[in-house]
Amino acid sequence: MAQRKLPEGLHPQTLAVRQAVQRSQYGENSEALYLTSGYVQSSAESQALRFAGEEEGDTYGRSGNPTVRSMEQRLAAMEGTQACMATSSGMSAIMLMCFSLLKAGDHVVFSQSMFGSTIKLIGSEFARFGVESTIVPQTDLDAWRTAVRPNTRLLFAETPTNPLGEVCDMAALAEIAHQANALLAVDNCFATPALQRPVDYGADIVMHSGTKYLDGQGRVMAGALCASEQLVIEKFLPVQKNSGMVLSPFNAWVVLKGLETLDLRMRAQSALALQVAQWLEQQPAVARVYYPGLASHPQHALAMRQMNGLGGAVLSFDVKAGNPEQARARAFHVLDALQVLSLCTNLGDTKSLLTHPASTSHGKLSEAQRQAAGIGQGLVRLAVGLEHIDDIKADLLRGLSTLT
Repeated sequence: MAQRKLPEGLHPQTLAVRQAVQRSQYGENSEALYLTSGYVQSSAESQALRFAGEEEGDTYGRSGNPTVRSMEQRLAAMEGTQACMATSSGMSAIMLMCFSLLKAGDHVVFSQSMFGSTIKLIGSEFARFGVESTIVPQTDLDAWRTAVRPNTRLLFAETPTNPLGEVCDMAALAEIAHQANALLAVDNCFATPALQRPVDYGADIVMHSGTKYLDGQGRVMAGALCASEQLVIEKFLPVQKNSGMVLSPFNAWVVLKGLETLDLRMRAQSALALQVAQWLEQQPAVARVYYPGLASHPQHALAMRQMNGLGGAVLSFDVKAGNPEQARARAFHVLDALQVLSLCTNLGDTKSLLTHPASTSHGKLSEAQRQAAGIGQGLVRLAVGLEHIDDIKADLLRGLSTLT
């Protein structure tokens, strides 16, 4: 199915509800869900041409699906890239990117503030196959420059980061990468194209965990890589076909529908998150709040420039404590006192979700790695949903106001 022809210059909010493959002969207004693993061919000759890549058309579910293509086209349009490759999860998207671009002897530079599984995947798993890596502080541009080697092929950053909301200068990192003939990949999970488009700052690849805000209601797992047609067709597609890291049509359809409300949700949840962050700064039991939308955030000015004046919907805070053991117990007390908000390791939901990063998302890292990333035992992450602000505050106070 060909890409739907739309006028040039449409805004991202319009593309989010209109970009998709052509309607079927039935004229559906809501994009169709094509649940099929195989496709009937018109002739043996046509089948041979399609499998050889000499004729357009679907052959097998692992090689393509109209619903998945609709989601890919929509996300690419919103991110401002030529193409997109959907995957089964955010981590599978990172796996696909690394398998497609790296080989033994290559080198990767990435932020120490990234998601814990990302650090383990690149720093440990790919090291077993001869891929070298250097971890650098997220905001230290000199450290990024110094880490680059002649064999560096990829710089990988996440902005804002999980869970401390550190923001990197994407334009500066793109310049460092391109001077070294390397690519810059940016994890845009927290901000999404509703708040920022990394390609506008020179990024070559935009990675997504569609499980989060692209879905928006915590229903399915999904991932994606947005990039040029050359990277998607020549690098990502062959590896995906052979590895099977594909997104199911149903999950793609759910994300496709989620993208339609992404802009509204991100703006509403970002506004709520700012209110919660400002309130938390005034609480006597809170030592520090980490949120790019706060004037106290070290990269606040940069965040506001890159994220269209909004700070996103995720914040973290440290509870006051005398030592790590006490900090962990006090953070657990806040989480266990919740009656409305959810104790859940996911984020990007319309429901507010809280978690303890040191024992969950970053629990497999060493204590030294956690300390280097600034993740202490008293840290609590809050992904703000769409509940009423007064109810969010009241639920947090059940624990915060009873800390002893």
